[in-house]
Amino acid sequence: MSPFQKTAILFFATGAGAGYSPWFPGTAGTLLAIPLSLSLNGIAAASLPLAFFILIALTVCAGWLCQRAEGIFQAKDSPKIVIDEIAGFLLANFLSPFGWAPTGAAFFLFRFFDIIKPFPAGRAEKLPGGIGVILDDLIAGCYTLLILRLLLLRGLL
Repeated sequence: MSPFQKTAILFFATGAGAGYSPWFPGTAGTLLAIPLSLSLNGIAAASLPLAFFILIALTVCAGWLCQRAEGIFQAKDSPKIVIDEIAGFLLANFLSPFGWAPTGAAFFLFRFFDIIKPFPAGRAEKLPGGIGVILDDLIAGCYTLLILRLLLLRGLL
């Protein structure tokens, strides 16, 4: 791997350096994901198929980056790798209405589920390679998406 490739992988896998935060790197990565998710939701307003394609493509790329970054850091699910939190939050906040309440609720719910890792997220995290790194965050994103939708349907947000 060339030095440029290594630098590019680390840049994206650490969320442009958010993963190097000495305090709560996963939270820093999720904060970085907020403007990205709002942009993705803006794209969805114009073209849902395009937004869905972008979400899937970014998730696949994030899984690949997790795999590569694990090799560079020589550590299983290094806290410096936050692209998984970014992908998970993009899913969690997908198609949410624009506003502080839904975005804030998505942020706190996602961090909650990412930290406590309800079934099957805890098991998914134990899978080898990049899939184990990202899958628990995607599951946390699914739980968040479900609860967020219920809150929105009930008019609580």
